[in-house]
Amino acid sequence: MTPEQQARFRVLKTLEEHPDYSQRELAAAIGLSLGRTNYVLRALMEKGLVKIGKFLRSDQKLVKTAYLLTPEGVKERMRLTQGYIERKQTEYELLKSELEALRAEIPNASQQPRR
Repeated sequence: MTPEQQARFRVLKTLEEHPDYSQRELAAAIGLSLGRTNYVLRALMEKGLVKIGKFLRSDQKLVKTAYLLTPEGVKERMRLTQGYIERKQTEYELLKSELEALRAEIPNASQQPRR
């Protein structure tokens, strides 16, 4: 997963859970700068994956802006999630193999306490 895909994944995942986040709150939640978050969010809106919803009070004053995933945005998040899971599974298997190889190098490794 490229850094761009990771950023899109984190934005989509967070917005799905917290559509009412401001861009500043979103940036803090995903660990990106506000400018980078704005860039990613605009790109997602241009692709039709996210839309802005504006909610009004009864006296017609703007209360809150929300970022809503479109059906295409939900599909993209699922696709990115699947890629994320596959990447993490591969990393896990490689790490597991490396640990087993290292344990085999240690005499009486089976008797050593695991931490």
